[in-house]
Amino acid sequence: MDKNTFTGLFLIMAIIAGSIYFLKPSEADLKKEREVQHQDSLKKAGLAKADKAKATANFDTSKTAKVDSNLLKLPFGAASVGKQEFVTLQNKELVVKLSTQGGKVASVELKNYKTFDKKPLVLFSGDNNNFGLKFAAGVANINTNNYFFTPSVKELNVAERDSGAVTLRLSYSPNQYIDYVYSLKGEGFKLGLTIKPVGLDAVIANSSALNLNWAASLHKQEKDMRQERQYANVYYYNTDGDVEYLSETKDDQKTISDKKMAWVAFKQHFFSNVLIAKNGIAKTDVAVSTNVNDTTDVKQMKADLSLTRGTDGAFPLEFYFGPNRFNTLKDQGNDLEKLVNLGWGPLKYINRFAVLPVFNFLNKFNWNYGLIILVLTVLLKLVLSPLTYKSYLSMAKMRVLKPEMDEIKAKVGEDNPTLLQQEYLKLYKKAGVNPLGGCLPLLIQMPIVIAFFRFFPSLFELRGESFLWMHDLSTYDSVIKFAPIAFLGGVNHISLMCLLMTISTLIYTYFNNQISGATGQMKYIGYITPIIFLFTLNSYPAGLNYYYFLANMFTFLQQYLIKFMVDDKKIHAQIQENKKKPEDAKKKKSGFSAKMEEMMRQQQQIQANKNKKS
Repeated sequence: MDKNTFTGLFLIMAIIAGSIYFLKPSEADLKKEREVQHQDSLKKAGLAKADKAKATANFDTSKTAKVDSNLLKLPFGAASVGKQEFVTLQNKELVVKLSTQGGKVASVELKNYKTFDKKPLVLFSGDNNNFGLKFAAGVANINTNNYFFTPSVKELNVAERDSGAVTLRLSYSPNQYIDYVYSLKGEGFKLGLTIKPVGLDAVIANSSALNLNWAASLHKQEKDMRQERQYANVYYYNTDGDVEYLSETKDDQKTISDKKMAWVAFKQHFFSNVLIAKNGIAKTDVAVSTNVNDTTDVKQMKADLSLTRGTDGAFPLEFYFGPNRFNTLKDQGNDLEKLVNLGWGPLKYINRFAVLPVFNFLNKFNWNYGLIILVLTVLLKLVLSPLTYKSYLSMAKMRVLKPEMDEIKAKVGEDNPTLLQQEYLKLYKKAGVNPLGGCLPLLIQMPIVIAFFRFFPSLFELRGESFLWMHDLSTYDSVIKFAPIAFLGGVNHISLMCLLMTISTLIYTYFNNQISGATGQMKYIGYITPIIFLFTLNSYPAGLNYYYFLANMFTFLQQYLIKFMVDDKKIHAQIQENKKKPEDAKKKKSGFSAKMEEMMRQQQQIQANKNKKS
């Protein structure tokens, strides 16, 4: 085996890890002045106090406060002033507060989950969250987010097997209005919303489609803000079944008009806010930004959506407010499970169809997740053990050949590396040894190793789960804390599990050098990569570092057992027997070997020509 194989393989992982680790966020100013505008409107209307009367179920508007006649002349003028009140909807999983200002979802609390510091888990709230229809009505440009709706009820508590609905109405006249009908079942993470414009075809320009502006500033839920920002993003899913997302490393925006979207999601690390349009979205503008000075909100996300009207004149929508647990998302339909990013290319399929089913099977036993990771590692090592054996055997052959390779090197010298490699190839051919025999098994395993790099950080089940000294397997374990170090990206801790993983990798490198017979400079290069991993994976989930630590431990055990099965003397004897065989009795030269020899001959000829000219 090539002496630099181990180092090269781990450098690949280091590059991948580093590329997704560092973020380059920029500031974004999303502050609104709604309250100021609201107070100005109150003054113009001559209202000392807003109307405090409760709206009735039949939307009695007779108690609407008197307003300035100039305001009444504008479309929806009477609804431009009022007082913000809240309607509370709740079921087994959700507490949803609807605001009469804009008729929007003002906040969502997940009842069965807490933040990392055991506080109520509120996905979003506050004035940085908008949900409004934009359209032209007469001479006015309307954004319903700034107008006041009248609710049918003030509170709705839905029992487990029941369902209920609340209507918020934006009135233009007694017979012309826009209804937001929110529906909720007793169980589940979905909130239905049907937008029903009534009698407004002559008022709203192009009423067959409506533009919806949705924006939210998502609250911090997890321990590590940097990691949470890394996985928070805007996802969008088209009707062809493809999911895409904006840049993970910088502020980004995109306009999609050539494909119809089925849903748009404001995704955080472990929770998502998804808006599903049952009739599709004709045009989609999405954007994401990060205010690095904000210590309470992760990212700011927005979407401008062109909604398509149904045959009944309504715009049927649906929200999902819930965890990014793969099985839970899959149960919702609409391919919401694609919100869980399991990696790119073949890594995604390894995680989706191999690792995840095994994990789900082990999860049925209700074991501690530390034990599940242990069993998962053992199963993986057993499956890959034939490749491990083949790699070890190939390295042993190369080790046995090393004295003869050293003799060739002393004879040929290091001045002509092309000739040296050519002589090595001749030796490999005579001995019947494939120099890449140790490489290929490791390369086959490498996609699986890298796949776990994406699997564990995306695994919702690890959130809040403890094992040994690790209080939360979904984030880092900080055994030592200190002041942030700027040139290391603000690192302020050392993860014990990451430290153990690094030490085990260094030990693995040492024993691997013993097996392969690495010498000289190449012997020490392999020790650099584990040090890089110490800083790169220090803030990654403890569950991921725990898996890599276990993988190293079981590799030691496998190599220890294989050592009793591999006899260097027998290998040496077999190599000598191979050398005695006539050329025509040996295996036909592989296409790769033939190309290598031809390339060596060409390089040697080029070198010879250069020497003649000099």
